Amino acid sequence: MTAFHKLQTGMPELDVILRGGLLKGRIHLLEGKPGTGKTSIGMQFLVKGAEQRERCLYIALSETEQELRGTAESHDWSLDGIDICEIVPVEANLADQQSVLFPAEVELSKTIKLITDCIEKYNPTRVVIDSVSEIRLLAEDAMRYRRQIIALKQFLLKRDSTVLLLDDLTAEPRGYELESTVHGVILLEQRERSFGSVRRSMRIIKMRGADYQSGWHDFAITKNEVLMFPSLIADEHHKEFAHEPISSDIPEMDDLLGGGMVRGNSALILGPSGAGKSSLALQYANAAAKRGERAAYFSFDESSETLLERATGLSMSISDAIKRDSVHWERINPTRISPGEFIWKVRRQVEDRDVSIVVIDSLNSYMETMHEEQALMLQMHELLSYLSNMGVLCLIIVGQTGLLENVHDPLDVTYITDTVILLRFYEADGAVHKAISVVKKRPGRHESTIREFTLTDSGVQVGPQLHEFEGVLTGVPRFIGKGGHEGNVPK
Repeated sequence: MTAFHKLQTGMPELDVILRGGLLKGRIHLLEGKPGTGKTSIGMQFLVKGAEQRERCLYIALSETEQELRGTAESHDWSLDGIDICEIVPVEANLADQQSVLFPAEVELSKTIKLITDCIEKYNPTRVVIDSVSEIRLLAEDAMRYRRQIIALKQFLLKRDSTVLLLDDLTAEPRGYELESTVHGVILLEQRERSFGSVRRSMRIIKMRGADYQSGWHDFAITKNEVLMFPSLIADEHHKEFAHEPISSDIPEMDDLLGGGMVRGNSALILGPSGAGKSSLALQYANAAAKRGERAAYFSFDESSETLLERATGLSMSISDAIKRDSVHWERINPTRISPGEFIWKVRRQVEDRDVSIVVIDSLNSYMETMHEEQALMLQMHELLSYLSNMGVLCLIIVGQTGLLENVHDPLDVTYITDTVILLRFYEADGAVHKAISVVKKRPGRHESTIREFTLTDSGVQVGPQLHEFEGVLTGVPRFIGKGGHEGNVPK
């Protein structure tokens, strides 16, 4: 065995975090409070080994074999090829208990002997011991516990088995004897939200002699598998691409942007509700599909029915584009998803489907429904950097409060994107109109004009410059006429 040979865990994304998997022939600790997913991960580790015809053993000290098989059935996992050794700690066996006192050294030694006998009997390549907290309880003091753990470690190393020890962290006060003894430590956590599903995350505390991706990583336990979502490091991802403009299929819109938005850039589409933000983003996705490219549209607000109805009303063939997989549309429920999972979904579209445009609609819903999460804006900044490195145009929609006057940006995130497109309502001639302008574009020039913006049954339209008005962006314009003289808005 080479010192750097690794075993796949059965969870491909965890193998990515571990830079290939768990070191073979080493002892690893998987720790977390009850309910964090230790048993599910341990099972997936053994199921993978059984698929590769390795000898696999599950030693259960805290659950019965029937309970373990019930857990596997709930995930539709087969335990064929996995031996299960159910060990009841000696102290828990009422027939063997002493009537006056329980000599801890004797009880602990007997339980350890049962474990080693089981391993010698099955001679496994992969072993899960669930859970070592039972051994800690029998030991009663830290010194005796550490001594037995070291003895068990030496026994396991001689057998060249790759071992996963599960610990539920129920001992108080918490000690670190086990963490200092094993080769690798993986910590699982789960946090309740005020509304929605729990947030699960993991991090590698140490992995002696191996490289790994540090930091917290979200994960989810689904019906059929445990899904890990490696945290994004934008600098690790690069793709060669031409920094060329991307057309909206609206010449006036491309003129407003100085020739169009550029691949690898990001744009914020900003405006009040109903101003046409989603329709403009949809226009770019539709144009990409017409060019034979792919786009991904992630919606936090709209259903697919609303989207298709909107597209049909604008004469867009989005329905056909979705059917032929040119446009991937996905409804995101932020109360059931973690930031890491959402970023992983975006990455799969970029890396697996080679999309050229990503739409996030809207950032308001993403931020407001995940307000309990930490560093959301840092994660979004890393995502934008990643998309830039991969040559993807990202359109982010942000809704503003207010309609005409006193329109306010609740997020103030214009600094995170390369381009800012502003949509506004304004009142003129007894009607409500829409206006569009580009207030920021880092790469290259853009028009500083304000143009008419309309949504018709012919599609999204950008009109000529509004020469005869000023104050359009305030919502109440003044008619100044061709000569620049202020007056009343003409009838």
